[in-house]
Amino acid sequence: MQRPEPTPPSSTPSEPTRRDLVLAMSGIAAAAVVVAFDSTIVSTSLPQVALALDGLSLYAWVGTGYFLASAVSILIFGRLGDLYGRKPLMLCSLAIVVVASVLSGLSQSMVQLIWFRVLQGGGGGMLLATAFAAPADLFPDPRRRVRWMVLTSSSFAVASGLGPVIGGAVTEALGWRAAFLVTPLAALVGIYTTWRYFPWIKSTRSVAPRIDWLGSLTLVIAVGAPLAGIELVSSSTDTTVQLWAVGLIALGLAAGALLIPIERRAVTPIFPLRILQPREARLLNLAGLMSGAVMFILIYYLPLLLQDEFGFSPTYAGLLLTPFVAVMPLGSIVSGRLFAQQREPARLMIFGSLMLGAGCLLTLTFSATSPSWWIVLTMSLCGAGLGFLLPNFTLFMQMLAEQRDVGVASALIQTTRALGSALGTALVGIAVAKISIAMGVRLGLVFCVLMCVLIGWVCSRIQMKNIGK
Repeated sequence: MQRPEPTPPSSTPSEPTRRDLVLAMSGIAAAAVVVAFDSTIVSTSLPQVALALDGLSLYAWVGTGYFLASAVSILIFGRLGDLYGRKPLMLCSLAIVVVASVLSGLSQSMVQLIWFRVLQGGGGGMLLATAFAAPADLFPDPRRRVRWMVLTSSSFAVASGLGPVIGGAVTEALGWRAAFLVTPLAALVGIYTTWRYFPWIKSTRSVAPRIDWLGSLTLVIAVGAPLAGIELVSSSTDTTVQLWAVGLIALGLAAGALLIPIERRAVTPIFPLRILQPREARLLNLAGLMSGAVMFILIYYLPLLLQDEFGFSPTYAGLLLTPFVAVMPLGSIVSGRLFAQQREPARLMIFGSLMLGAGCLLTLTFSATSPSWWIVLTMSLCGAGLGFLLPNFTLFMQMLAEQRDVGVASALIQTTRALGSALGTALVGIAVAKISIAMGVRLGLVFCVLMCVLIGWVCSRIQMKNIGK
């Protein structure tokens, strides 16, 4: 049996004014912008980076390495935010992103770039863990929170949409190295707004929390080793490397099995197992895993298809893909408005999966002669579908969790999304490396359609009633 944690009441400041809340949310929104830039701004410049550094065979590692580091860090720092407060973690993660971005721009080889992107991914994971859990500190009532969370998700989505365009434009005008300097500028704004306006809210405990070092190490291995093994399979045909890959996957599975008894015995577990006890929580994370795979297959491999196969410029490819993430806020806003009217809000996620699936199916019609309006319309449909999915995954997990676990519950859904992102980009990377860019990406798009069907089915099995209905 898991030993109970000490859970005294949380310390809360006096009732904040609307101005205080707006300013505090500005810090969260700025952090969301940095996370979005961090993960997407180099997507349109990566083909040029790979050519310049003679590293096309390692192309998938740039994306997978980032998401791998992000995946292994989100849960740990989400839990630390619950225990010690989110403000210092947000500031620390922003500083890491600044340093890692500058180092990435100075890379002299593809291997160096991959390692610096791994460092960026660690900072991005810390930032994800805190930024998307922070609204729950300010708005305990989910019905009120869903309206304010639109600001965070909209900032993330708009910045994700601008990221590829800015990255492509800066690459064409100043070279690919300059594209890595955009994120640090945004991070400096985030550091100021977070330091100035976001309150330091943390739990008060009669017993000082102890960091679960053994659980943290086991969690890192359980999440990271299988993903590293999958990427090794995609990047090499050497028998020795393949054996290492199998060993890493087996190590990850063994660590996952060990994590359960370790966390049951921990006084302050890094991953409290109670957050996965509700059936709906498990279903939400499964849907989040698949959604992450779909989202980042589209973000990372459609630019490769448009540029390398269709001959589009980085700027033009970025403009065509902008609606994919720019329309997400519209979907989030509409979903937030409809949320309060739904007795069974899971219907919103089913609708989102249908839109996303239809959009992924239509991407299979893209060719070098496709009219711009058709590509823009298709990507808008995909973006609207994700707008109905992603914010609701986070909100529903927060509704299911106890207040003391809201950070790690939010981090879990972000982790499964990051896992899906890494797994999806790795699998499509295997297809691209083994077959061709055109066929590999199209197989990835077929995979996305199948995932959307499964997301809809999983969401249809989530039985949750709206609070107050």
